This record gives sequence, structure tokens and C-alpha cells, in this order.
Amino acid sequence: MNCSVARTLDVVGEWWTLLIVRNIMLGQRRFEAIQADLGIARNILSDRLNTLVAHDVVTKVKYHDHPERFEYHLTEKGRDLFPVIAALMAWGDKWASPDGPPLEMRHTCESHGTPELVCSTCGEPMDLRHMRAKAGPGWVRTPAEPPVG
Repeated sequence: MNCSVARTLDVVGEWWTLLIVRNIMLGQRRFEAIQADLGIARNILSDRLNTLVAHDVVTKVKYHDHPERFEYHLTEKGRDLFPVIAALMAWGDKWASPDGPPLEMRHTCESHGTPELVCSTCGEPMDLRHMRAKAGPGWVRTPAEPPVG
């Protein structure tokens, strides 16, 4: 599908994938620790990690030879998922956490800020009311798709 959202979901759209990325972002880099924390089946964790490695979201780094053991580290591509994770956390804190946020992220200034999407040009907040879609250089219209303005 000629859609950046669909292409992204091909890589990180499975149920456990963003939770695994979140855990690695929070410093949990070893298979056993991730598996124990999430309660995920070993085969599913292995499959998701292999997908993340194959798509260069995560690198596999050996930390022990006998037996062979690995850690998982985010690549630049993986670190670029931070705003996605932060936005999902903010949405979940607002709409799915009636007792308050289960985890609070703190900025280096010690503030518990809320992620905000802002325009990289003018700095103004971006929300649906102020956005419009326009075909980009990679747009290829198929007969079933409506034109984009």
C-alpha cells in the first residue's frame, strides 16, 4: 500500500512490537528481562525481535560467548520511534488510565511534560483542525484511491 502509516505498521504494528521497543527505550535490553517483564511467550518475543533487527530498528549485540547471549539496542531508526511511544503513552494516560499514569516520563529539566506535536517551521501546535493532506513526491494514485488535494 502506498501509505507511510501502512508501511510503518508492517514493521511495528503487531501487538507486542511497540511494547518491546518501549522496554528497550527504558533500558531493558536483554531477552530474559523483556520476556519476564512483558510476560510474552518466548517464540513471539524472538519473532518480534528478529523483525525489528531485520528492519534495522534494533541491533543485536553479543555480550557473552558461552553460552552465546545478546542484548538489543535501538538504532537511530528505533530511537526515532520515541515520539510515537510518547504519544501513545499520553493518549493512554488521558483516555485509558482512570487511576492516573502508570509511568511518568520526566524531561532532563525534571518536568513531567506532555508530548506535543508542533510544526517544525513555525513552532505552532499541530492538530487535526490545522492540517490538510497534499500529495507528496512518493504519491502514486491507484484507480481505487480518491485524489488528495
